[in-house]
Parts: sequence; structure tokens; C-alpha cells
Amino acid sequence: MSLFRKKSLTALLAQAADSEKGLKRTLGAWNLVALGIGAIIGAGLFVRTAAAAGGHAGPAVTISFIIAAVGCAFAGLCYAEFASMIPIAGSAYTYAYTTMGEIVAWIIGWALVLEYALGAATVSIAWSEYLNNLLGGAIPYEWCHSPLESAIDASGVMHTGIINAPALLILLLLSLLLIKGTEESAIVNAIIVFVKVAIVLVFIAIGWQYMKPENHVPYFIPADQPDAILPDGSHYSYASTFNHGFMGVLRGAAIVFFAFIGFDAVSTAAQEAKNPKRDMPIGILGSLVVCTILYVLFSWVLTGVAPFTDFQNKGGEASVAYAIKTYMADHAWLETLVTVAILAGFSSVILVMLLGQSRVFYSMSNDGLLPKVFADLHPKFRTPYKSNLILFLFVGAFAGFVPGRLAGDLTSIGTLFAFVLVSVGVWIMRKSNPEIVRPFKTPAVPFVSTMGVLVCGAMIISLDHVTQLTALAWMVIGLIIYFGYSQKRSKLNQ
Repeated sequence: MSLFRKKSLTALLAQAADSEKGLKRTLGAWNLVALGIGAIIGAGLFVRTAAAAGGHAGPAVTISFIIAAVGCAFAGLCYAEFASMIPIAGSAYTYAYTTMGEIVAWIIGWALVLEYALGAATVSIAWSEYLNNLLGGAIPYEWCHSPLESAIDASGVMHTGIINAPALLILLLLSLLLIKGTEESAIVNAIIVFVKVAIVLVFIAIGWQYMKPENHVPYFIPADQPDAILPDGSHYSYASTFNHGFMGVLRGAAIVFFAFIGFDAVSTAAQEAKNPKRDMPIGILGSLVVCTILYVLFSWVLTGVAPFTDFQNKGGEASVAYAIKTYMADHAWLETLVTVAILAGFSSVILVMLLGQSRVFYSMSNDGLLPKVFADLHPKFRTPYKSNLILFLFVGAFAGFVPGRLAGDLTSIGTLFAFVLVSVGVWIMRKSNPEIVRPFKTPAVPFVSTMGVLVCGAMIISLDHVTQLTALAWMVIGLIIYFGYSQKRSKLNQ
């Protein structure tokens, strides 16, 4: 059988109509914008901003956010067309199965594991950092860090991590919640969105008064920037091509790209939009514009309050709380408020990512590409409980034993790869199925789809070689599983 056998679009639309026929078109444009903001603002902003600024972009991390947003905008328009045309679970995996064939669908489904599963691991690690900050560092270093991380304490003693226990705890609690099937109400979601935006606005408003102009000079990290001292006492050099100047800003864009993950959640609500043709682009681009403006202002203030070099040393963890505690000491109340609110926001993001991963695995299992266990539903709660338990073990392994920086970069590269394939898929579908009704059409194809490929591709290239090779190894493992198991058991093969 051909590796590029495709799912029938007619069958997919029939499946969507059968399984989701109860959905009502109740969401307006502003509902979708709010949905996007709620899904986007999370660990990426409160953690990855400092990582990008401290190691690569410096104060110019503001430009990194703009570059990442442009890539998201091009890909988002392509997502909107697919979502309005094929409103069914599986996201980019399902779109690829219809347009480019089974092998490409498998590759993108396998790449989505990097987005959702490792995304959940990254956010849980960030959750652990902020919890320990809230508790005043009460959790011993060894029990809230990966074995691959070390740091020297104030007395000069070196500590090496054993396991990140708080990250495992929050993953376990949220996995059990997903198994039970408890849903967040619209009111709770609205409150979380309000809190997240309020945190950002309050920090911008108060932090603006504590900014020092000299922290923004030079704006780009110079090639001769002195080495930074890392928590374990080693030196970090800025001499590398992607650690200074514009190339550093480009790598910074790939790092802060994590802050935009989740905007594609807007595209999955296409079947519930009152007017998809008008509301989908407003929802996707509107949430991107709002978040980008907040991100640029937030990163401008953060790098103005604290020197970017701080984020390579003691200010790397819980960076916002660190900046408030160190440079805004008379606002201790703000540090506590921000930390509590961030923990709540992180929890909802982890929940959504674990849910998204189980949905992708559920679709792949129903297609025969993964074992049936991933589609088994709980007899009482009607949730894919076995899949949730397996995911907890997998995600927990990364959260407990891998540093957040590595997990975050792998999440970004997996998502960028998915965006590239979705952008290509829109153009292919325009050629192969021009007659299909599209409630929303991506404008200026192939220009928009081509730019989506180029911008996202440039960010993939700018990531470090360790991340690229790790992602490549992950894809090789995926292909071994496909040819050894999935190809023969695919329902299309039957």
C-alpha cells in the first residue's frame, strides 16, 4: 500500500457531523479572541522570556516576540481554513492525513507529542519553580530539579537535582482530573483569562516606574559581551553566532515561540463559531495581536527592571518574582500575588495540553496507527483513561528528570514543524480539492502559506544543534514504530 494513502474528506466530514452534531454555533468573534488569549498566555511568557533574553536576545527579546508572532499569524490563517473545512479532533494530524497522506500524518502526529506532551512537562517544571518561590525556597534543591541541573548555594555548597517532585505532583493531580472528566466552566475560564491579563498589566504598570534606561543599552547583545556566570559556577559565552546580535534575536524568537503555543486552540472552535468566515480570522489574529502587544511591553519592562545577564544566573527561575523581589522590593505583595496567579494559570495550561495530547492519540488509535489502548474509554467517565495514565508516565519522565530549557526547546521545534506542514497542506488542498466549501479561506495563497513555511523554518534552523538532533532522533524512533507496527495495522490498509 502507498505510504501516501489519504483519508477521504467526505468520510471525515461525515464523521464530524456524526460525532459532534450537538455543537451549537454560539461563539462570536470576541469570544474567540478571549479563548485565544486564555490559551496563549502562560509559561511561555513568564519563563521563556527570561531564557531568551538572558542567553540570546538581550533587551531585543521584544523583537523576538514580533518575529514569532508573524510566523504564528501566517500559520494561524492556514489553521483557520482547515478548521472551518474539517471540524474534527486531531488538529494538524487530521489535516495532514487528508492532504498529504498517511506517512506525513504519522510524522506530524508524532511531532505533536513534542508540542503537547513536552509542553505539559515544560509548564509543570515552571509550576514547580514558582511554587518553590512562593514557599520561600522550602523545597530542597535536590527534590525540585532534574539530575542534569546543579547550582551553588549561598554558602558555596554545590547541589545536584534528584527529581522534580512538585512537577510530578501537579501532573498526577491534573491527569486524575482528566480521567474523571471534570470540565472547566466558561465562568472559570473567563476568570483565569482575566487574572492572566491582569498580572501582565499590573506588572507593566508598576514595573515601568522601576526601569533603568541603561539596562536597554546596548539593545542587541554585542559579540564581545563578557561571559555570564551560570548557577553551577560555569561560564556562558555570548560569542556564538546565535548568542548575540540579530541571529541571537532569531534564536530568541524560536525560544519565545513557546509563548504563542495554544493559539491554534481557536481554530478547533470553528464549528462553534457563529460566522466562521468572519470570526475565525478575527479570533486568531485578534488574540495574536493582543498577546503580542502585551508580550512586547512585558519583555520591555522585565529587561528594563533587571539586567538581562541576571537571567543567566540567579534570576533564571521564577524570573518575574525574582525581578520584583530584587529590584521592586517595596512591592513584596505583588510578588506573592503574581506567583499565586501564575500557578493557577499554569495549571489550566497543563490541563489543556494533556487533554490535547490525549485527543491526538485518540484519533491516531482510531485510525489503527497506535494500539487500541489509547482509545479505550473509562466505563463510567467515558474518558480515554488508559491514555491519560500512559501520558502521565511519559510526561512525568521528562518533567521529573529533564531540565525545563531542553523540554521547552523541543516543544517549540515540534510545534514549528507542525505549523510548516499545515501551511504546506493548505496550498496542496487548494490544488487537489478546489471544489470543497471553505467557510473561511486563507487569503493570498500561496504567499501566506509560503511565508508560514519560511518564517517557521527559519526559527527551526536557529535552534541549537542539540535540540535539532534530539528532535531528529525522536522522528527516527517514530518512523521505526510506523514501519514496524502502524503501517500494517492502519485501517486504510484494511
